[in-house]
Amino acid sequence: MARERIFQRHRHPIKTFSLGLQHVLAMYAGAVVVPLIVSNALGFTQEQLTYLIAIDLLACGVATLLQVWGNRYFGVGLPVMLGCAFQAVSPMILIGLNSGVSAIYGAVIASGIFVVLFSGLFGKLIRLFPPVVTGSVVTIIGLTLIPVAFRDLGGGQGSEDFGSGTNLLLGFGVLVFIILMTRFTKGFIRSIAVLVGLLAGTVAAGFMGEVNFAPIREASWFHMVKPFYFGTPTFEIVPILTMILVAIVSVAESTGVFMALGKILDKDLSSKDLARGYRAEGLAIVLGGIFNSFPYTTYSQNVGLVQMTRVKTRDVIVVAGGLLVVIGFVPKIAALAQLVPGSVLGGAMVALFGMVVSSGIRIIGSQVDLNRHENLFIIACSVGMGLGVTVVPELFAGAPDWAQIMLGNGIIAGSFTAIFMNLLFNGLGTKATATKMAEKQADAILGETEKTA
Repeated sequence: MARERIFQRHRHPIKTFSLGLQHVLAMYAGAVVVPLIVSNALGFTQEQLTYLIAIDLLACGVATLLQVWGNRYFGVGLPVMLGCAFQAVSPMILIGLNSGVSAIYGAVIASGIFVVLFSGLFGKLIRLFPPVVTGSVVTIIGLTLIPVAFRDLGGGQGSEDFGSGTNLLLGFGVLVFIILMTRFTKGFIRSIAVLVGLLAGTVAAGFMGEVNFAPIREASWFHMVKPFYFGTPTFEIVPILTMILVAIVSVAESTGVFMALGKILDKDLSSKDLARGYRAEGLAIVLGGIFNSFPYTTYSQNVGLVQMTRVKTRDVIVVAGGLLVVIGFVPKIAALAQLVPGSVLGGAMVALFGMVVSSGIRIIGSQVDLNRHENLFIIACSVGMGLGVTVVPELFAGAPDWAQIMLGNGIIAGSFTAIFMNLLFNGLGTKATATKMAEKQADAILGETEKTA
């Protein structure tokens, strides 16, 4: 009976469509910004960027539908939206610069297969990633992204007008605009503050002659999906290890989102429900690798929208997923995102990546006992190791190849430092402890969404 009440169809098609569109808008900025960042860092052409944005939106829709569908094999069956994982941005850029684009997608596919195969055992694997570990890892990833944001805010590294008054005015102007929107708006408008900031900044840049309309003129109205668009994937151990770590952290965060939605819907989630959710997320990651887009994870901001609107039926999410799929087949729409100048994007990225850092701090602050010196020491050493290796990567240039695999990547170095030190100081932990931590994470997400609403 509870399942029927949760999943009954909304009786007003127009309202269902508008609510679905709201969910799309709430996650749209995150879905579009990620391909813009990665393509800028890896030097993709205008045509490649248009494809990447379009296929990313389409894959977001497919990933969402896989998760919402909910059958006996995969899908948690809750009204959740999936989008590209911000945690993957920095690792993908590092892999692309060091091993090539083909290694990115080989690693993404391998990490997705890992999640699918071990979905039933993730309850045990996640014990290696308690909040003190996941919080530290998310903080490290966010900190490594901040320099990327500031380079774009200045106009892009190597650009002739880097740091010009126009770029600084646009970049910091967008950041201030987002801050003011977050301060003086509430509810849905507040949840799309970054998207509105990007739009406002692009309009301002247009009046200043800083917007290039060529991508829209040159983009087609329709395209077909092309598997392995960027070439045949290659499988290398360092990129695979990196993306598996990212996938595990994403799954750990998704667990909290699933449980938060379960509380909103008065639905008790079993371990089998969670395993199906993990399996759907793994399938979405594999699809992201095959179609050369991104790893996908559950978006917590859409939980706030469910709580705010009080509409808990999954047909709204089906509409949202369908809209993303349709948009993904139209490169003309995807090309709109390319109107955003680099400085405007950089200003928004400062806020977005700062939120990644604050997300890590929130996990640590709300779920970790900071009165224990051991936990403080774990955080200090893992974040210090991750940030240090990122800033001074040449430190281990003289080490053997096998050592460079572990030490030459700040995210891997910081993550393994956190895992090892947590095992040393806190042990593995019990299944009951892992469940309690997930429930605490769910309560933190609910508390945050209540403030947003």
